Amino acid sequence: MKVSKYFVIVAAIFITSLLTANIIAVKLVTISGFFLPAGVVIFPISYIFGDILTEVYGYRLTRMVIWLGFFCNLLAVVAIGLAQALPAAPFWQDQAAFEAILGYTPRLLAASFVAYLIGEFANSYILARLKIVTQGRWLWVRTISSTIVGQGLDSVVFILIAFAGVIPGPGLVNTILTQWVFKSAYEALATPLTYAVTNFLKRVEGLDTFDVETNFNPVAFGD
Repeated sequence: MKVSKYFVIVAAIFITSLLTANIIAVKLVTISGFFLPAGVVIFPISYIFGDILTEVYGYRLTRMVIWLGFFCNLLAVVAIGLAQALPAAPFWQDQAAFEAILGYTPRLLAASFVAYLIGEFANSYILARLKIVTQGRWLWVRTISSTIVGQGLDSVVFILIAFAGVIPGPGLVNTILTQWVFKSAYEALATPLTYAVTNFLKRVEGLDTFDVETNFNPVAFGD
């Protein structure tokens, strides 16, 4: 299977956004009075470029990139875990800070991995299906609709797995809604960027993929 340099660039941005968001998410920030993980400043970019991948190259190649992002993230987590476990040099005094910033609990890791797969595959599936229904028109409707569902599922799954039993029920709902609204609004505001990149890629690649006969099974690696 031959892919272009533009496909590689878009895939690289997608995966870099995912990895970076997971690393910086440990910091909580205040945006317009709401408390959010710092990862929200870049994580929605993975959805934006996921939309671009599906719109231009189709669900089949996007599926490959989603799984590639998953395994890259897993590799990063394993490497960080090994670095954390290795004995520190006697003159190095920052082990506690290293663990506080880069350490992961099994529960948060599970929440992150499961939410990522569910959210990204839902986003790509809905966009691909809507493209067929709309006959390729109204890209903004497809990107925003798929993001609302994908980001919604991502927020619900992550918060419930990570914090159920830790945060009271009303707090869970508020946290889910805050992240969902912020991430969805982020992508809506980025619609001009999505249009610009998508139109450029369709022009230079000569592609505008419609997933009419695509196997949408997330684990159908051979199709």
